[in-house]
Amino acid sequence: MRVATATEAGNPTSPNEDWAMASESLIVVLDGATARTGTGCVHGIAWYAAKLGSALAGLAADRDSELANALMYGIRFTADQHRDTCDLSHPGTPSAATAMLRLRDTALEYLVLGDVTVLIDTADGIQVITDDRVDKTARAEREEADRHPFGSAEKQAALLRMKHAELAARNQPGGYWVAAADPFAAQHAITGEIPLGNVRRVAVLTDGAARLVALFGLLEWPDVLDVLEQNGPTELIRRVRAIEGADPSCMKWARNKRSDDATAVYAA
Repeated sequence: MRVATATEAGNPTSPNEDWAMASESLIVVLDGATARTGTGCVHGIAWYAAKLGSALAGLAADRDSELANALMYGIRFTADQHRDTCDLSHPGTPSAATAMLRLRDTALEYLVLGDVTVLIDTADGIQVITDDRVDKTARAEREEADRHPFGSAEKQAALLRMKHAELAARNQPGGYWVAAADPFAAQHAITGEIPLGNVRRVAVLTDGAARLVALFGLLEWPDVLDVLEQNGPTELIRRVRAIEGADPSCMKWARNKRSDDATAVYAA
């Protein structure tokens, strides 16, 4: 299996809060949630994503374990790394959307928790696996934020209100679920497997890399896989940045960040 990975911070002056690892048998991708409020954590989102990602890479390497169990133990292990220094009960405690793909003898297993997108090209067509529950929260606040140009005081105030509304629904029944401090969020992950003989190529994208389809509507998912196959993940991210750069006010394509951290992993 050929594997290619690229990641790029949305802002060159800020840490990249995405995290990824990829081998011939395991892919782990995390998208750390932007902190617009306090977090109660002295370490930061990038630290959390790296700690959780590293834990998951080790735990999921045991092919006898369930991916959801690996995520549960990974969340618990990461929480233990800063339980004595940070307030893990804080509403804004660091969190991350998570995706894992793992090859076993006869199947490709997947897990998604949060808005990371997994693409699996099979003999029966492309399966798109993502968790859009966060998009169904804070809708009024999100629409208000979309009304204002990026960088304006009105936009910043609206984004803060939106974040508070999102946090109120995070890891709550009827809301959305991500990896944070509660290991039992793993029970809400989307999981499944596909017979290995049906799999042609796969990709994992953080939402910053999925924008050409999910936000801008300029490509379809088969086009994304073709770009990844023919030109690699770096080219996909370059195309995202070009569109973002052509709309600096974020008014043609309403969004919460001019440029988001973007990570793409491709395997075939």
